[in-house]
Amino acid sequence: MTLFNRKRIVSFLLCLLLFVGLLDQPAKAAPPWPDGPSIQAEGGILMDANSGAILYGKNIHEKYFPASITKILTALIIIENCEMDEVVTFSHNAVYNVEVNSSNANLEEGDRLTVRDCLYAMMLKSANEAGNALAEHLASSTEAFSTIMNAKAAALGCTDSHFNNPSGLNDPEHYTSAHDMALIAQAAFQNEIFAQIVSTLYYDLPPTKRNPDGLRIYPGHQMIKKNSPNFYPGAIGGKTGYTSLAGNTLVTCAKRDDMQLITVVLNGHQTHYKDTKTMMNFGFRNFRSLDITEFDDTYTSIENDMTVAGLPITDLSVLGVQRNRRITLPLNAEFSDTVSSISYDLPPSAPSDAVARILYDYEERNVGSTYLIVNKEEPEPIQPLSDNTSHWGMEETLAGEMNEEMEETASDDFGVIALSEADLERDLLNRAVPEEKEDTIPRMQIHVPAAVWWILGVVLALAAGYGVLCVMRMRRRIEYEERRFRYKRRQQRLQDIGISGDEFQMLLYQRRQRTGFGGPKRRRTKRRR
Repeated sequence: MTLFNRKRIVSFLLCLLLFVGLLDQPAKAAPPWPDGPSIQAEGGILMDANSGAILYGKNIHEKYFPASITKILTALIIIENCEMDEVVTFSHNAVYNVEVNSSNANLEEGDRLTVRDCLYAMMLKSANEAGNALAEHLASSTEAFSTIMNAKAAALGCTDSHFNNPSGLNDPEHYTSAHDMALIAQAAFQNEIFAQIVSTLYYDLPPTKRNPDGLRIYPGHQMIKKNSPNFYPGAIGGKTGYTSLAGNTLVTCAKRDDMQLITVVLNGHQTHYKDTKTMMNFGFRNFRSLDITEFDDTYTSIENDMTVAGLPITDLSVLGVQRNRRITLPLNAEFSDTVSSISYDLPPSAPSDAVARILYDYEERNVGSTYLIVNKEEPEPIQPLSDNTSHWGMEETLAGEMNEEMEETASDDFGVIALSEADLERDLLNRAVPEEKEDTIPRMQIHVPAAVWWILGVVLALAAGYGVLCVMRMRRRIEYEERRFRYKRRQQRLQDIGISGDEFQMLLYQRRQRTGFGGPKRRRTKRRR
């Protein structure tokens, strides 16, 4: 078999492997959603704070009394509507309109604290009088503040809740669900001030009437305390709650790597920390969080000449996927296992420049969403010709441009190619509008199946082996040619001096015998000392 035929066979095998690798691979079934854990509380939920995906739930829409986890909503409203240095004056109603022996910071009527001090007292010490004082500071009364609470809950998507006071004290008209409380906690932990407050290990309140030397307070949530048996690595913070009617309630947020989880426990039976750890472990061990923009540019699949939110869209470059949006999938699942859909019904929390919402489902579960955003960057307008440019000067300029372009696009072997009207229009527009910068061009992410990478790896390995083989053969060929050249040159020199090849071999043998080079090797014996 000649070297040429071998090359043809190797090339054919490489092409065959590449073709097989590019064929459609059989669809692999998406892994099932992991089976959830078992908790002892009456209601509970596990949510990914970044994507909003519900990873596990138990009676998530049943209504329960929330107790002091109500203060999460109160704190969020105050942070969004007040400055931290505003001064709050404690009224008689704020201090004494609480249940006997309920949580407090030993504050008294007439005490003056900043909004910041009151928030720490309410969230770390669970001080009910601080919650009342903050509510009165913003809305003049706790009743009016309750109206704000219900409006905020509805804006966050809550459908199972009604709040009647800012602290969560027993009230038959004060209730929530695990799902609603998770939505409230999700919004709260997205606020940096709130997250900082609930993750604080201690805070010093200033001097007050009953605390002339001030008061150091500590968080009631034990999962952020390293010396507590309930400590949980990665826990950020949260809020505890308890009343005789509500039982144990607990909201917790924990973060590991790119995943941030929220748990809610309602009507727990002294197992609220255990239930929380069970749900957290289930989430971190069985799921992963993915950045949507690394895998999907869904807007590029929308047909041209469509209408988005009533607006005709002919140039899809004006749309872009919102950044920093994530989805949550089982560990072994791929982004391609999700099913996306587009909706023009935008929630109140949608960005102001959003025109549509893209939803991602996995086994009919919503695992995340993102928004289509209108790109507000507009190209620079076409610069008009200067006023002193005459009509004839304009025609002369255009004619010159046309001639120059025709000369530059000039001819091939078949003659000059004339510019079409479309080419001319495109050329004039390109000259008028500055070229867009490279970094403003949207880049499409391409997801290559793992099988293709494997095939390409095999092909590259075979190509590398074939290359090494070719190099070795080339070296042997060069060495052979060099020996052949030396032999011919020697034969020519011997012929010139009149010595035959046999005579030269005999002379060479005699010389080796005299010099000892090439003869039998002598054994070396060690001298005896």
